[in-house]
Amino acid sequence: MTQSDELLPWQWPEEVWRGKVEQVRAGRNLKPARWKNGARCAVALSFDVDHETNELRDGGKSVGRLSWGQYGNRVGVPRILNLLKQQDIKASFFVPAVTALLYPDEQRRIVGAGHEIGLHGWIHEVNTAVPPANERELHLRSADTLEKVTGVRPVGMRTPSWDFSDVTLSIERELGLLYDSSLFADDDPYEIVEKGEATGIVELPVEWIRDDAPYLSMNRFQALRPYTPPEAVFDIFRREFEGAYAEGGLFLLTMHPHVITYRSRFWILEELVRLAKAKGDCWFATHAEIAAYVKEQAGI
Repeated sequence: MTQSDELLPWQWPEEVWRGKVEQVRAGRNLKPARWKNGARCAVALSFDVDHETNELRDGGKSVGRLSWGQYGNRVGVPRILNLLKQQDIKASFFVPAVTALLYPDEQRRIVGAGHEIGLHGWIHEVNTAVPPANERELHLRSADTLEKVTGVRPVGMRTPSWDFSDVTLSIERELGLLYDSSLFADDDPYEIVEKGEATGIVELPVEWIRDDAPYLSMNRFQALRPYTPPEAVFDIFRREFEGAYAEGGLFLLTMHPHVITYRSRFWILEELVRLAKAKGDCWFATHAEIAAYVKEQAGI
């Protein structure tokens, strides 16, 4: 423990608070003048395939919550893949390694349909609660596991619960990743800077307001309850999309197979896809495709 660790935040000298702020920062904005094939807006649909790992991560033993995770596999992912096939669009799936080991055929089906699988931790662990050496080992082991299961090595990461530790970026750099999708500093893609140094890693920023879980999740033993009707969730997502389209930017949406795919909710995604396709100039792409495009356009 250093001396600064013993101080309260209002006692920190400038080098301490400034160092914390500057460790991981947003660098240059990477929004291109025009998206691929002249599209006005890029649409990045993503699905965090957590399944049972939400319960396992916390050491839980609830058979009911584990079965909720299994719904994601039995109903959620097939329903999503059917829609993507019908609409002829691609998406990204972020998969904890334990999920991949539980459902290897699911991951192979996702990749076989032309979609992307990205890193999402080992067992959906909280990065900031894991010692740095263990976090590194888990991410490296996860990359090896996903590659072994799917035959494709992941090029991007979404940290579980978007929890980013002091060493996460250095691990991503060691893995040679193309992009991250866990941070919040912009609406559009940007280059991540570490302690003043441009990393070449593209950030595809997320936001809780563009995530289905905060609106629609449920835990009967906690105060967590669905509090937003599907119509209101759709309106929020629609307004986010319309704003991105008006600005010629990126619309990135985070969803979960065990949350969004129920019969009373799945229409949200279906309507968003129809709305975007009706524009006639939206580019539906995987996170990897978008990151590679903006990096090429920026000459990084």
